[in-house]
Amino acid sequence: MTSDLKVLQVIPKLGYGGAETGCYDIAHYLAEKQCGSFIATSGGELLRFIKKEKVKIFRLPVHSKNPILIIFNTLALSLFIIFFKINIVHARSRAPAWSCYLACLLTNRAFVTTFHGTYNFKSKFKKFYNSVMLRAKLTIAGSNFIFSHINENYSEYLKKEKKLRVIFRGINVDYYNQKNISILKQEKLKQEWDIKSNNFIILMPGRLTYWKGQEKFIESLNILIEDYNYTNFQAIMLGSDQGRTVYKKKLINLVERYSLNKKIKFINHCKEMPLAYSLADIVVSASIEPEAFGRVSVEAQSMGKPIIASDIGGSKETILNKKSGFLYKFDDPRELAKSLNTVIQLTEEELKKFNFKKGDTEGVVNYALAIKGIIFAVFIAEKEGVVKLSLRSKGDFKVNKIAKQYFSGGGHMNASGGISELSVNKTIEKVISIFKENKKNLTK
Repeated sequence: MTSDLKVLQVIPKLGYGGAETGCYDIAHYLAEKQCGSFIATSGGELLRFIKKEKVKIFRLPVHSKNPILIIFNTLALSLFIIFFKINIVHARSRAPAWSCYLACLLTNRAFVTTFHGTYNFKSKFKKFYNSVMLRAKLTIAGSNFIFSHINENYSEYLKKEKKLRVIFRGINVDYYNQKNISILKQEKLKQEWDIKSNNFIILMPGRLTYWKGQEKFIESLNILIEDYNYTNFQAIMLGSDQGRTVYKKKLINLVERYSLNKKIKFINHCKEMPLAYSLADIVVSASIEPEAFGRVSVEAQSMGKPIIASDIGGSKETILNKKSGFLYKFDDPRELAKSLNTVIQLTEEELKKFNFKKGDTEGVVNYALAIKGIIFAVFIAEKEGVVKLSLRSKGDFKVNKIAKQYFSGGGHMNASGGISELSVNKTIEKVISIFKENKKNLTK
């Protein structure tokens, strides 16, 4: 039975941020519950993943703060609301909120907002501009921190007839579940990102913007090396610069200054975030300004990954310090480095307890190369139905070409890895045929 409820969410752009993914999730949830689900936006990367048969998309320049475009958006939204018989309009940012507010006044529809951050309220004009988020019938605060922030700084705009409620953002724990991650997909992503199996993987998700603390994170990794003499790690900074090319260049320069080029990798995005989390040994949220909720912290915990987060904002509400994660003094790279070292030591102690060392099996292949006359060796192992290969060579024989050509892999000239979707026996037969094809090069 189809519901009469029709909800229009309005958001500037559908990127990979917290507000954006929240909009995406709710849109599909509404559709699953047989409600009418609509999104008005100017664009964004997530649009290509929207199930268009379930969620209707309305393209408008709602990202703009231009007064003329705000008026244009008001009229366009009003027509859209009337035509599709929208019941509720949910604004997720200030610029579109003004258009939504005026459109709801014109059409007599329910107006709802979500207060996603602390925003800049240093001037009276800025505060007035932000106040549109409190002109709604219902204003949603994503955490107790945001609830308190609103009460402390916007009391003059709070009306008795308007409702302000804390609604914590939830996540799909079935989606963010380590048990549901395909080993095959893991191995393919490792190859794509050039992740070494014997390295400790530190993941920092989040768009590249100064308040997410990427600079402090880079500094902390340098301290981890210099003060704690720990070098066996790879750091993945996962997030788009969203046009902030100057800031990204600043981060790259900082990486180069500390000679961390081989330790830090920038990845624009990953469409399957649980897969990215699955590769991590530690997840970091290093924000130097308060997170309204702290989505990364919750997702990491759902994946069973150690989370280290700054001790401000929503993260303080979702992390039990030293129980479900670790909090450190924000804006302090030395404290972050100390926390990283603590978690690394704890993790390695657990590995030692079970006599396990990351990359154990990969080392076996090197024994073959110690034999006189051997210049190409392969180690084949099967785990959970996935056949993995470690390829090693001496001299000029390029195993990375073989890994790429035959096993969806890659790596360095003399040390590469790959995967096979064939059985172990069939994989062995394939390797033997490769030996034969390369006989001339192998017997030089």
